[in-house]
Amino acid sequence: MEEVFKGLIPESLRGYNDLSLGDLVFILLMFGVVFIVTVALLVLVLTILLKLNKKIFERLENKHGKRLQFQFMEKAISTILVMLIIVIPLAGDKISQSLLGSTAVIAAVVGIAAQDVLKDMFAGLQISMYKPFDIGDRIELEDGTVGVVESMTMRHVVLIRIDTLKIVIPNSKINHVSMVNYSFGDIPRGILFKFPVSYDSDIEKAREVIAHAVKSSPYSVEGMKDSAGDPDYAPVYFLDLTDSAVIMSVTVYCKSGQRTEVVKDDIHTRVFKALKENDIEIPYNYMNIVMHSEK
Repeated sequence: MEEVFKGLIPESLRGYNDLSLGDLVFILLMFGVVFIVTVALLVLVLTILLKLNKKIFERLENKHGKRLQFQFMEKAISTILVMLIIVIPLAGDKISQSLLGSTAVIAAVVGIAAQDVLKDMFAGLQISMYKPFDIGDRIELEDGTVGVVESMTMRHVVLIRIDTLKIVIPNSKINHVSMVNYSFGDIPRGILFKFPVSYDSDIEKAREVIAHAVKSSPYSVEGMKDSAGDPDYAPVYFLDLTDSAVIMSVTVYCKSGQRTEVVKDDIHTRVFKALKENDIEIPYNYMNIVMHSEK
């Protein structure tokens, strides 16, 4: 039994062969206590630093709004703190030296970097640096997926669809696809509208009614410039002639982050009511039935 306990003693103390069994048990207990206290202190320090890290980024978000780089940096710093305070101190000097000096380990790290986890991390770093989108942006991916960016971690981006379902997309995937960002920058976004009116309508009056309805919408903004260079709304055009209607067209500009369906609903409602109130017919298909009586 004594030989078993001696086998548990660190190499630096194995030269003391005259230690009794009680001394060996006491030394092991002391090492255990020191180890537990050390781990507890490291965990306490880590917990404090993680909370401080979270509060710092919460203040940044309160001041500047939720940003993609804030979320990524918070997760990255948390991971680094865990490595520096828990993993490396408990790993020992030999493992730390081998991680820094061994070419075999370096080659292994490079090999692991090609794996999914680190690919997602590196892709997340690129996204947070170049910012093709940000928190709250409405984006559409090349496969037709549309959603609002809710959050970003070191591994994935979370989108909320219009039906409130959440889509989790790996950073490495979303970093390599083409997308439409409906919220990119502060440039107004244009939406094309077409309104049919009857051939009997006064074209100039229809043009004026549609333009007034567009300008009265709280969602439309002055996205063009007139001949003098001042901001202005887009003009209403006589665009086309069809079998049963004259097609009037106008481009409505709205803020970049505005939802398209909200703008379309408001503009269509306003124009429809305005045309009806001004006795401008909106043509629709109907059928005349002629019945002949038998002689």
